Amino acid sequence: MKASTSQRRETVIIVGAGPCGLLLAVFLQKQGIQTQVLEAAAELNDQPRACHYGGPSKYELERAGVLDAISAEGFHPDAVSWRRKDGSKIVKLDSSDEPESSLYRMVCLPLGRVVQILRDAAVANGCEILLQHKVTPNLGTSDGKAWVDVEVPSGGTERFEADYVVGCDGANSQVRRALFGDLEFPGSTWDQQIIASNVYYPFEKLGYDDSNFIVHQSDWYMAAKIATDGLWRVTYGDVPGLTIEEYTRRLPMRFKEMIYSKPEPSEIKIANVGPYRMHQRLAPSMRSGRILLAGDAAHLCNPFGGLGLTGGIADVGALQDALVGIHKGLAEDSILDKYSEIRSEKYRTITDPISTMNFKRLWSKTPDEIIAEDEFFALLRTASTDKKLMQQLRAGMMDLQSDLTKFYKTGGDPASA
Repeated sequence: MKASTSQRRETVIIVGAGPCGLLLAVFLQKQGIQTQVLEAAAELNDQPRACHYGGPSKYELERAGVLDAISAEGFHPDAVSWRRKDGSKIVKLDSSDEPESSLYRMVCLPLGRVVQILRDAAVANGCEILLQHKVTPNLGTSDGKAWVDVEVPSGGTERFEADYVVGCDGANSQVRRALFGDLEFPGSTWDQQIIASNVYYPFEKLGYDDSNFIVHQSDWYMAAKIATDGLWRVTYGDVPGLTIEEYTRRLPMRFKEMIYSKPEPSEIKIANVGPYRMHQRLAPSMRSGRILLAGDAAHLCNPFGGLGLTGGIADVGALQDALVGIHKGLAEDSILDKYSEIRSEKYRTITDPISTMNFKRLWSKTPDEIIAEDEFFALLRTASTDKKLMQQLRAGMMDLQSDLTKFYKTGGDPASA
């Protein structure tokens, strides 16, 4: 909200029109908190990104009222398998016995479409989304407000202010950099160069399940069905330092090297290619006064297992409960410290170690060594014949959530307040 406009308690500026920013806008607008989303780009991002939404994500998307729309357009994957390069199965996590309505049954829809659904829901509930509004490093708090200086399409810079500013502006977050400095994002960067591609190729004819991880020291990859029209997401490694055009030209060669069927270029239809580097990083804090961080702006992990987007959506669910609690007089401002502490701890104890092992499991040792030594594989083999253990594994995914309503003065869900 521009500084010159009249305001009411509480108002929130959200930086970034990605899934986390737009989901937060939907949540807050539904609870009577006026939001404004500032997005530097001229249009919403449609690059290949996460597509699968498991238990914690489905829970929050349902609370926001958008899960039905996502489920109607998407599909519910049957299973995930780990395989050798020759396609033979190592172990399988089967979800086909779970009803599609279950939190433990994933729903899949490309994130670009999910972002559009969230945008429409946010606008329908009164959110203002401003594209080509680039937040500058000049931001802060004064007189009980948070403010950001923004480069606007007409030229020049204007100041926007609200009760809170939330940085949901991704891995290169300007909000995080303004708070902690360009180089203060503790963690590490993986050596591997990752290519995320959306392609049409009939992996199902190879006997693959809806999601598959191929274990191999050099030709590891992930192949997952992401649409009902034959579109698959294939994420794999390649040499570093090339352009997106060069990676696109190399894709048929890499597919022939990786996939045991050795497809010819004519058999592959490329929809998108997106090279990127992977990180395991956590910001020093997810709160600085009236300025907050969520999703990739706060923490990063590799994509294997989908914990990056899932963790970001869980951030948003917790943050909206904190802000709504303040708005309705159910919580003190200090609940935002709890948000930062608890969500940071979830990253350290769940997201970082599990995503790290998910990736290293694919390539760190020979397939025979990993099959023999990996405790997770052994657990899945046992769970395949032990229904009680399988349910425990599925329920364990919900540990990524955080219930901040327990810090309300009176307790209870904000929706009932």
